[in-house]
Amino acid sequence: MTAAPGPPPTTVSAWQPSVPGLSEVFHARFTDHAYPAHTHDTWALMILDDGSVDFALDRRRHGATGTGKVVLLPPGVSHDGRTVTATGFRKRVLYLDTTVLPERLTGSAVDGPVLHDALLRHRIHQLHTALGDAGTAADAGSEGRPRAGGGCGDAAFEAASRLAFIRERLYLHLAPPDRLDALGPRTPGREANRLAAELRELLDSRIPAGISLQEAATVLHAHPTHLIRCFKQTYGLPPHAYLTGRRIDRARRLLLDGHRPAEVAPAVGFHDQAHLHRHFTRHVGTTPGRYVAARGHGSS
Repeated sequence: MTAAPGPPPTTVSAWQPSVPGLSEVFHARFTDHAYPAHTHDTWALMILDDGSVDFALDRRRHGATGTGKVVLLPPGVSHDGRTVTATGFRKRVLYLDTTVLPERLTGSAVDGPVLHDALLRHRIHQLHTALGDAGTAADAGSEGRPRAGGGCGDAAFEAASRLAFIRERLYLHLAPPDRLDALGPRTPGREANRLAAELRELLDSRIPAGISLQEAATVLHAHPTHLIRCFKQTYGLPPHAYLTGRRIDRARRLLLDGHRPAEVAPAVGFHDQAHLHRHFTRHVGTTPGRYVAARGHGSS
């Protein structure tokens, strides 16, 4: 007689991305676990991928089930957590420091830690995807942690961009109504084309080295999310995607000039050959090695 399958095993992965404002990324599946009451010095921004979780925040109990909600736990406030069903839950957490959300917003978060916001949930998922999957060996460091988001490359620019839009969305939930006009998103106006062109020029001048979103915003005297919106409205794609495409263009030329993929990757601004391989295949439809092998045989 075949034994009934047991509950899914507990799995945990955690890493520190090189993205300002993010102190830790934490992915876990728990089937039978209870956190004791504790506090963090960061904000904990959690989404569930399946299952249910029950938790107390400041001695009031709350619950979240399924993939439709976002849980935000503020710094310095006692909370616990526990599984609800025999199959447990699977979660992804971003730990945000107080440069992303100031502690003065703690009271609003305590009053309503479970946010029903599908767009916010989607943006958090996109950021986790940009930061990488700890199980993806091709993009992992020596200890299995992903390197996506490090430095000032396209991955870092994308992660910082997505974090900026998450911050903007969280402010809409937490900030007092009289401050929303100043903090809420702006629709690009007549300045959009000018700002977009200036950002494109800046990106073109920094293709191998890259530039951080905050530096670009400082140089151009624009709010980060407004800058991204202006660029996308003008050129039809976000700045990080534009930067990746420009790096692929340079990589193609260098490969056709006879340079090896291992040399080309750092020369155009990718972390390593695996990083080049992933983006090159997605953009060109073939690997850098096969692209080089096809030289002179009618390949574009």
